[in-house]
Amino acid sequence: DEELKEIKKMFIVACGSAYHAGVTAKYVIEGLARIPVEVDLASEFRYRNPILEEGTMVVVISQSGETADTLEALRQAKQRGFKVLGIVNVVGSSIAREADAVIYTHAGREVSVASTKAYTVQTALLSLFALHLGLLRGNICESEAQKFCFSLSRELPEKIDEVIAREDEVRALCLSLSQKESAFFIGRGVDAHICAEGALKLKEVSYINAQAYPAGELKHGTISLICKGLPVIAVSTQLSTAEKTAANIREVAARGADVYLVAPADFPQDGAKYIFSLPKAAEPLLPIIAATVTQLLAYHAALLRGCNVDKPRNLAKSVTVE
Repeated sequence: DEELKEIKKMFIVACGSAYHAGVTAKYVIEGLARIPVEVDLASEFRYRNPILEEGTMVVVISQSGETADTLEALRQAKQRGFKVLGIVNVVGSSIAREADAVIYTHAGREVSVASTKAYTVQTALLSLFALHLGLLRGNICESEAQKFCFSLSRELPEKIDEVIAREDEVRALCLSLSQKESAFFIGRGVDAHICAEGALKLKEVSYINAQAYPAGELKHGTISLICKGLPVIAVSTQLSTAEKTAANIREVAARGADVYLVAPADFPQDGAKYIFSLPKAAEPLLPIIAATVTQLLAYHAALLRGCNVDKPRNLAKSVTVE
């Protein structure tokens, strides 16, 4: 705890889904602990000579603990004298052994190549880590922390179960989506990164060319690709950005896009063709719940297209080469 109190800046370094969990964590850590966070792809971090100053901690995230680029980023950070925290699922893995400290996610064995529960647990664990940092630095009080912990430990599993119980609704949305060859995901703030993970899942298991964009960036060029019948999956879980996201949905709908809306039931639904209303939950939990919906979208789209969801083509479970 004494070392954590001295942190002035944090780098989160990871690849693929772990990277998306890290970017989501940036919002939570900066919000609760008020520590500036940079998030880097491991394959970029190791080659760009990042500026690591006194008081910087490097956090590396990996499901397997053997990810080659992430492992090399860890080694470079340690060579330069900086403390490295590893967040991994596999006990005794290379990252777990070489990091200065390790937090195990204990997600259990991830059977499929595509990371799903590992991503969800990484996101939840990083939220707990942010909470701990916030308490240490006096940015939140004990009662707030207890409330947040209760939400993560009790409410979140129940709400994820609710989403899974409505799997038939998700499958119905995929009857149309599965027939398309490209799709867009849009969201703002933390939702933009939930979208990035959702697009990655859809690409890797269904082979639909899915791209994610911060919703406000559409007007800066990408909206030229919006056309009649193009699927646009819009995710909105944060009240602070709901009004702007609703406006972006109307923009793409006016240009003929088929909008798939993933949002709380009280979110404006005009412009949306297909709707999945998220269960009522504390706002900090909604991004993780929405991520579960996007995972199910990818899963059912892949099944409807006859794809092997557990073993997508060209992919390996653990990326041990650069």
